[in-house]
Amino acid sequence: MIHARAVQVTRRYAATLALDHLDLEVRAGELVGLLGPNGAGKSTLVSLFTGTRRPTSGRVELCGGDPRDPRFRRELGVTPQETGLPASLRVGEVTDFVRAHFTNPLSTAELLGRFGLADLIRRQTGGLSGGQKRRLAVALAFAGRPRIVFLDEPTTGLDVEARRALWDGIRAFHAEGGTVVLTSHYLEEVEALAQRVVVLDAGRVLADDSVDAIRGLAGVRQIGLTSPIDLPHLTGVLRAERAGDRHLLLTTDADALVRELVRRDVAFRDLEVRGASLEEAFLTLTKEPSWSSR
Repeated sequence: MIHARAVQVTRRYAATLALDHLDLEVRAGELVGLLGPNGAGKSTLVSLFTGTRRPTSGRVELCGGDPRDPRFRRELGVTPQETGLPASLRVGEVTDFVRAHFTNPLSTAELLGRFGLADLIRRQTGGLSGGQKRRLAVALAFAGRPRIVFLDEPTTGLDVEARRALWDGIRAFHAEGGTVVLTSHYLEEVEALAQRVVVLDAGRVLADDSVDAIRGLAGVRQIGLTSPIDLPHLTGVLRAERAGDRHLLLTTDADALVRELVRRDVAFRDLEVRGASLEEAFLTLTKEPSWSSR
């Protein structure tokens, strides 16, 4: 069963082309990560699937119907990048208000407990920290037992502990058969959660496969070595980073790079060669100009 579908979808904002004849299907029970540089079209695509915007051309479906039709929106849970909460209401009151819109919602206790918020039930939302507000906003997306949830940058601004608590809640929903689509700038988040990765760039699908396949598609290897000197210019180095005496080099041909190091009599030790992380593959696929790590 297809829970979300985009067929030859284009979306323009004046002269800006945000999505360019994009095709995508999300099947029931999948946990899909959407990756892409800023401006790739991730948030625009989510807004079309959740019915807050219309495509300029093409067709978008949610659970077999129009995302703007309330009959199909009842199957939907969503957390946008920016979420406002009424400051004077308590966490439990906000949760009960959202639950009242659904015929078979999760109980307040179960929902807040799943996302580590049970001890905040009597707190006014205006007194919550930014991270607590974000956790509550994500939790509310699951209140109505949706079939599919869209999470746009769900853990932005959260510390490691809070982020992992949200991961647990998302995993629990998915384990029960729920469908999840998430965008994230935290690539380890997509690597930890997603079964399938869709890489967007310039409004098009650049790659669509498993995490392992996306890594392999980029064909990138990482070489780590220890040397007290600045390394010379080396053939085939895609990116380089140095922290103290430790050097990290990305290349598509690790064997050739090691041979060049030896041939040029570069003094080094503690050589390590491994496959690319999802982040390294992503940067290579989208040709980001600078090294990025988290």
